[in-house]
Amino acid sequence: MRQDTDDIRVLLVDDHRVVIEGFIARLESEPGIAVVGTASNGVEALEQAKVLDPDVVLMDITMPILNGLEATALFKQEHPNTKILMLTMHDNREYILEVMQCGASGYILKDVSAEEMVKAIETVHSGASYFCQSASKALFNTPEESPVKTTTKSVLSRREITVLLLVTEGKSSKHIAQELDISVRTVETHRQNIKHKLDITSTAEMITYAVQAGLIDGVG
Repeated sequence: MRQDTDDIRVLLVDDHRVVIEGFIARLESEPGIAVVGTASNGVEALEQAKVLDPDVVLMDITMPILNGLEATALFKQEHPNTKILMLTMHDNREYILEVMQCGASGYILKDVSAEEMVKAIETVHSGASYFCQSASKALFNTPEESPVKTTTKSVLSRREITVLLLVTEGKSSKHIAQELDISVRTVETHRQNIKHKLDITSTAEMITYAVQAGLIDGVG
């Protein structure tokens, strides 16, 4: 495990040791990536993060004690600057949206190549979102009955697009208000205007629209 100060500090979280060892083997020789620690559940991950201050957490979803979804929501509260990259074997669209609603910045399958894993880590570390190819297909191939209107003629303002992108990063209205130096009430107004213009009702649908409209960078 390298400790170079310029490296992206990565924490690996999975309840199967063989999986952890496989990820370490993929990443340990990659320049610019430093695996600084491992954890077997969400509770351990949060404790490790206090000590290790990782830039990116590769987070399994199904784990004992505290699963990846619950842990991600807590990470966004306790370590808002740490990016969460979800690792899973599932590419179901509803599953992906649930993950993104928790505040994860990316979603990749466990069997992706070392090259794509590094690309995903670098992308979310830069502040963009990343979906592996199969996850992208699941999000883009929206059923006709989906509430997201991909043919909408509505045009979002520049500020609304900024708010939308911050929402896709899992940031709360309070955090968005602080980042944009506006009131929480103004953020909520922007969110309501976005939903009205796009004829949608939930945060998950906002994320889906951002992906389908090509507003989110780093889609694999």
